[in-house]
Amino acid sequence: QVQLVESGGGLVQAGGSLRLSCTASGTMREINTMAWYRQSPGKQRELIAHITNGDLIDYEDSVKGRFTISRDDVKNVIYLQMSSLKPEDTGVYYCKGIVPITPWGPGTQVTVSS
Repeated sequence: QVQLVESGGGLVQAGGSLRLSCTASGTMREINTMAWYRQSPGKQRELIAHITNGDLIDYEDSVKGRFTISRDDVKNVIYLQMSSLKPEDTGVYYCKGIVPITPWGPGTQVTVSS
């Protein structure tokens, strides 16, 4: 089963940018749809972006125009480029295969200071 590990989080000021990476232990080509989730303090984990292996993409409204999801099936990595970050973007970010379903990774912490 594919295992996923997120990286690239950190502390950034509001208005700044970060790029998150999610590396798969096996071939990601077998996963039709990959997604990024965010769990903000005191809130439920929410899906914020997903991408199919046909490059169909969708975003949650709060990140549209600021975040960009992409995938590299040769390197077995998906990315989340985040710009114009806001304090409300603070949280733990997870990637996950949703078609088919993969286990959760450990996540990577993003903290946006005001």
